[in-house]
Amino acid sequence: MESDPIRGGHRRRKRRVRVVGGCAMAVLLVVVVVVVVVTAVVLSNRTDTFKATFIQECERRTPENTSTDCVEVWSAFEQAYVGRDPCQVPPEAYDHLLSVAPPQPACNRMLFWSGTKEVAHQVSEGCYQTMEDSMLGSVLDGMTWCGKEGSNETFTSGCPGWTECENNPVRSFWSRASAEFAAVACGDAVVLLNGSRDTPFSPTSIFGSIEVKKFTSDRMKSLTAVLVTKDNVLANCEDESLKNLQKELKPGIKYICKEVPESELLTCKKDHDQTCVPCW
Repeated sequence: MESDPIRGGHRRRKRRVRVVGGCAMAVLLVVVVVVVVVTAVVLSNRTDTFKATFIQECERRTPENTSTDCVEVWSAFEQAYVGRDPCQVPPEAYDHLLSVAPPQPACNRMLFWSGTKEVAHQVSEGCYQTMEDSMLGSVLDGMTWCGKEGSNETFTSGCPGWTECENNPVRSFWSRASAEFAAVACGDAVVLLNGSRDTPFSPTSIFGSIEVKKFTSDRMKSLTAVLVTKDNVLANCEDESLKNLQKELKPGIKYICKEVPESELLTCKKDHDQTCVPCW
């Protein structure tokens, strides 16, 4: 019986289709495997890099006379957020971390700020201690981190912003750590407030909503509110919000208010950098 050239050609085309289709599937499988492997490596490297930076900075910032184990500190830190919805990490998730690495009091040298971060850090350098100058604060200042449900990785991108959800890992850390920092404030403390704002003391800021409420009269003697002014002065020591600040202080904590131009503050700091003379 003679073969059907049409049917034979059809079979050959089908075989070619199967071969091509098989090759395509094989290529696709290889691509998928490569993507999965590369993704795993990237995630692993991301976590390892963040961890290495954390531990390195922790060791560099830890005073020699303390016995802080920075590997233990890292473990306590990641327990707060790894594997959790990044919008479901409340401040108390960092309780264990703050028990492992509590802020150390610096009596008469503790500096708080609200709306004046840049100038506060310029003034504090070498003389005073802000929350960001504490060990954990200095390690995590400017950093972003979060976890994801079902993952044991640390992510440094794709995390919720400060206002995106209240209980995000970064915001909750600063809220909880700031509360602990304020709770150990002792002696004569200072807060730099922004005189270019209508309300230099804001009850919704971290200083107003958290730190002030943690000051205790058995540890703190006084709080000097330094109103840092520029050309566009919008407030002075008679501002209603500052009167509210005074009311917020617990009985026994002396309240002092001073108005100081920012230029004068920074010039004074430069001239007396080695002696730490108060510039207010």
